[in-house]
Amino acid sequence: MTSANAPDHPLRRLLCGELRGDVRRSLRDRLADLGCVVLAGFLGLIVYDVEVVARSMRPPELIAFADLVVAGLLCVALYWRRRFPVALAVLTALAGTFSPLSAGAGIISLLTVGARCRPRTVLVIAALQGTAVLPYLVIYPDKEFGYGFAVLWTWTILAMVTGWALLIGARRQLVQSLRERAERAEAEQEQRVAQARQRERTRIAREMHDVLAHRISLLSLHAGALEFRPDAPPEEVARAAGVIRDSAHQALQDLRQVIGVLRAADADTEPDRPQPTLADLPELVGESQAAGMRVRLSQRLPEPAAVPAHAGRTAYRVVQEGLTNARKHAPGATVQVAVGGGPEEGITVEVLSRAPLGDGPGIPGTGTGLIGLAERVSLAGGRIEHGRTDGGDFRLWTWQPWPA
Repeated sequence: MTSANAPDHPLRRLLCGELRGDVRRSLRDRLADLGCVVLAGFLGLIVYDVEVVARSMRPPELIAFADLVVAGLLCVALYWRRRFPVALAVLTALAGTFSPLSAGAGIISLLTVGARCRPRTVLVIAALQGTAVLPYLVIYPDKEFGYGFAVLWTWTILAMVTGWALLIGARRQLVQSLRERAERAEAEQEQRVAQARQRERTRIAREMHDVLAHRISLLSLHAGALEFRPDAPPEEVARAAGVIRDSAHQALQDLRQVIGVLRAADADTEPDRPQPTLADLPELVGESQAAGMRVRLSQRLPEPAAVPAHAGRTAYRVVQEGLTNARKHAPGATVQVAVGGGPEEGITVEVLSRAPLGDGPGIPGTGTGLIGLAERVSLAGGRIEHGRTDGGDFRLWTWQPWPA
């Protein structure tokens, strides 16, 4: 069984109408409702003085008593006008057929309907009040101007009040719409900021993943050399141990930066992170050569330092990922790195791991390095190709435009 208190119950819809906004009242609303009670009583007394006292009319005692009781109840009921605007307006329209004291309550209830209900509901209530005028002017006739003129004059006043009610409703709806739009825009802005921060953290974390993969692969390569050559001279062992120590130190530094990025959810400043360029390629290749890799670097650029920072960083990451993959999956292979291009033809990077491959154990990988690299190159507006050649070599090739 459906409760009468359910929001979609027909009885509740009939009594409350189609409300705009929340019906919960603040202290200011309660004071305003009390003011409406007093104002309705004052307006009712003015109408009674004009319609009855000034014309020296003596309505039947029963009608006079009903007028006083009904008008008093309706004025008090205005305190709950926000909760039952339509029901109260219908009751005031019925009371308007015989009660001049309830005229003030009728005006305020019509304005309340205008503020909280749709325009069609306002027009229906106005039509009911306009119809109530017909028997009212029979009980309280206007002997000076006649019945017809009195009806037209009352309907004119009612039309003015109805227009005022519609204006209040339109303004209230506009203010509510603007408030909702502002709240929605603020929420969307906060969401955009949060998404931008998340994208930035993800981008930084991906970049740091490339750095960590490079460092750890170097560690694995040196440790593997010590494992397979236990009879190496003490000088070589000491040198390899120093490289392992330095690489481990750098890996820890990079890991701290990754953790700082992931924890900096509400930081206003951007975390520090490595920002290499093409000018740092010789150092990157030197690290790999020091680890025992056979790497050849060929740069055919007008001036590596003149390459725009974002494009240079992307090209650097391509070479870094290529060297990391060569250490993981092609130990002992000769690697050729070629970087070339210019402002007109763009920037090309090729990392070619020559066959035959070494016999050492490979380093396990996640398989996401090339996927992230493809996304990075795509965001730069470039293309990427990778895979085995006919001769068994592994080729990684990228192209990206030279930013203006």
